[in-house]
Amino acid sequence: MPVRTALTFRTLKEATPGRKLKKEFTRHWPGYRKWFLTEGDAARPTYLASRRRLNQHMPELTSTYDQIMDLIGAGDRQARCLALYCPTPFFFACSQTVWTRGSTALIRNYDYSPRLCDGLVLWSNWHGTRVMGLSDCLWGILDGLNEHGLAVSLAFGGRKVVGHGFGVTLILRYVLETCATVREAVAVLRRVPVHMAYNIALLDRNGDYSVAFIAPDRETTVRPIRVSTNFQERIEWTEHALFFKTMDRQRFLEQCVIDPKETCESLVQHHLRPPLYRRIDNKGWGTLYTSCYFPEIGAMQLSWPDLSWTHNFDSFEEGERAIHYRSDATPKSHAAHS
Repeated sequence: MPVRTALTFRTLKEATPGRKLKKEFTRHWPGYRKWFLTEGDAARPTYLASRRRLNQHMPELTSTYDQIMDLIGAGDRQARCLALYCPTPFFFACSQTVWTRGSTALIRNYDYSPRLCDGLVLWSNWHGTRVMGLSDCLWGILDGLNEHGLAVSLAFGGRKVVGHGFGVTLILRYVLETCATVREAVAVLRRVPVHMAYNIALLDRNGDYSVAFIAPDRETTVRPIRVSTNFQERIEWTEHALFFKTMDRQRFLEQCVIDPKETCESLVQHHLRPPLYRRIDNKGWGTLYTSCYFPEIGAMQLSWPDLSWTHNFDSFEEGERAIHYRSDATPKSHAAHS
């Protein structure tokens, strides 16, 4: 039987944490709680340890964290979960490409389970810098852009190592809140500890780009490359790489970025087809969306095989798109504006 599942993507504009963000937390807390307790309550750090580390490594976020905790009336588990310090491990795939010919863009596929995705594009202005992107765990960022023209996205690094550090999506939020250039972002990624291995794609308005390979057990390395999938120095988790066709996607994208016939638009379309696009499998897992960020004009585009949805900082509108996924067909969608 084909797997049928759906995810409604929503846009939310709220300059500072308020009733809209609180509503999102209420919506998602049962899922967050289940994830937080996957390995048992004792496996996660205490509230005091989590907050201490947050204040030590990302002090600019502490006031926002406290504001969110007050907003939702957080108890112990909620506060520990949202601190995202040594969170429950999570594995996924994803492909990332920087386009630099003519214009610049950061394009990526997010491959995960729709049951575990917020599906929220959040526009915020928490610290005097406007940020928009796909949220994770309420205030983290899967991929996004700030008004300075810095774009970021993440891909799993293809290693099983788990250590002491923060969930990567909170680190990306911190980057967008405090940095304006790739150089500044790299300095943060070298400094803030992360709990698993990830490949972070970076692009700024000046056209500078890099991929930062971060992990809890070794120093961050940075390379001026345009393509990254799910390995770092080499393939270390062979089963993961084979199942998710890591090298097939890597080689395909490497050819795309040097092909003189390619355009930014055609590259986005490639992300909506195999080998980059992955239909939902029998476990309900696959490509949930393709995002494209344009630092020069402060805009982003979400795409699916039969739909695209564009946003920018100055005319960001709230609404929703319901995406229906099937394992044996491309997803169908319909619009429903709020």
